[in-house]
Amino acid sequence: MKRAKDPDVIFMKMALHEARKGVGRTSPNPAVGAVVVKDGRVIATGYHKKAGTPHAEIHALRKAGENARGATLYVTLEPCNHTGRTPPCTHAVLKYGISRVVVGMIDPNPLVAGSGCAFLRERGIEVETGILGEACRELNYPFIKHITTGMPWVIMKAGCSLDGRIAAANRQSGWITGAKSRQEVHKIRNRVDAILVGAETALIDNPSLTTRLRGKKGKDPLRVILDTNLRLPADARMLTQQSTAATWIFCSDKAEIDKEQELVQAGAKIFRVGTNSEGRLDLEQILKILGASQINSILIEGGSRVHGSFLRAGFVDQVCLFLAPVFLGGDALPVVDDLYLADVKDGKRFVPAHIKRFDEDVLIEGFFSAI
Repeated sequence: MKRAKDPDVIFMKMALHEARKGVGRTSPNPAVGAVVVKDGRVIATGYHKKAGTPHAEIHALRKAGENARGATLYVTLEPCNHTGRTPPCTHAVLKYGISRVVVGMIDPNPLVAGSGCAFLRERGIEVETGILGEACRELNYPFIKHITTGMPWVIMKAGCSLDGRIAAANRQSGWITGAKSRQEVHKIRNRVDAILVGAETALIDNPSLTTRLRGKKGKDPLRVILDTNLRLPADARMLTQQSTAATWIFCSDKAEIDKEQELVQAGAKIFRVGTNSEGRLDLEQILKILGASQINSILIEGGSRVHGSFLRAGFVDQVCLFLAPVFLGGDALPVVDDLYLADVKDGKRFVPAHIKRFDEDVLIEGFFSAI
């Protein structure tokens, strides 16, 4: 096992830093960073900026130029060995005369899946894999799930009281968490491809579901509304505001055609899907539609019924729970509605991975299962 002060670990941390610059901008591709090192000195860095544009390795190698000959390339994800929208990165590694390649993780894409490393080894290039592999994987959980299952990575986010309530008894909206927590939520929105809420949340809060970051412009994610009977009004804020992102509404086959046409004229895109025995929309069908539309990640922001539906179906991958130091009582709205559990041991348990503080609030972030 490599130690923290090992040069390979140090330079892979730099590559991860580069990769994070592209998070939220590369879908359906992964976020990847690369660093070129020669004689213990960094001579070039690069990261993947957007699908269809040069990969991280290409940016770094072009910056390094002739200095890349005999150098080591650190890259968070295995170099591709196939032609997609861009040429194979393995060919560029050969062209620039790299002598050693250090890889964070093997690419789970069936078109790569180890072939990039094998190609380089067959041509005499030293290749080492697995350096900070778990950190590289966690960075790209959404990509890994999407490329292997066709489904997006699902993050359940909520801001709630210490007794697990997201709204007071009157159900009216109001801030529970503080300003720093809310700013962190916008940072999360800036990293995901889509944000989803249920009809009740859309009707009560009339949210904009946009990304608002201090001092810089964020990326608005695709807005997804679960609205079985198409109750959302055509003058809802998300349909009348200035935003580069689209609004998709999923409804049942029985929703009124006239209401669909009204919402389409307001700018929404409508998808009719099946329902389950409880009359709720088929979440698996919805996720498959989103996955087929190259959505790698989706942020579920409520409400209570939506959180419960996704948890019961086992579709939640990650939890971001912001806890505020306040109690709202048993008559207030819970984070999750009924899960119909027979025993505590049947609870939907996730593994906390990160705990952070934002002024008086605490964020607990964790995963139901690592990929």
